[in-house]
Amino acid sequence: MEQIQVRTTQRIDLVDITGKVQAAVSKSKVTDGVCHIFCPHTTAGLTINENADPSVKVDISKTLSKLVPAGAGYAHAEGNADSHIKSSLFGPSLAVFVEHGELMLGTWQGIFLCESDGPRSREVWVKVV
Repeated sequence: MEQIQVRTTQRIDLVDITGKVQAAVSKSKVTDGVCHIFCPHTTAGLTINENADPSVKVDISKTLSKLVPAGAGYAHAEGNADSHIKSSLFGPSLAVFVEHGELMLGTWQGIFLCESDGPRSREVWVKVV
C-alpha cells in the first residue's frame, strides 16, 4: 500500500491527485489489475471528474455550499456537520482499472480529493492488485 500526502488550501477544495495515484501505480509494477484508492477521513472524500477545465471544480464547490450550507442548525456540535455530509456525498473510495501500467481514465477524467473541512493535511491510501 502506498500513502499519498495531500495539502488542501480551502475549506472546500478539490485537489487533483491523478499524477500521485499514477505514480503509486507505476511504483507497484502492476501492469494489469485494479487500483483501489481510499480516503481515511470523515470530512473528505474522493471523486472522478473533469480535470481539463478548472471551472468544474469551482462549480462543484459552489453547488456543495448551496446544497449543504455551513451552520444550518445541525445537531453535530463541532461546527463541521456540513463537512461530514459533503464527504458522504462523494464517498471514501474509488476503484480504477489498470492496463499496461496506466490508470484507465477517460480523456477528460481526473481523480480528486474532495476536502470539506480544510485547509488540512490529508492522506490517501492506494493499493494496486
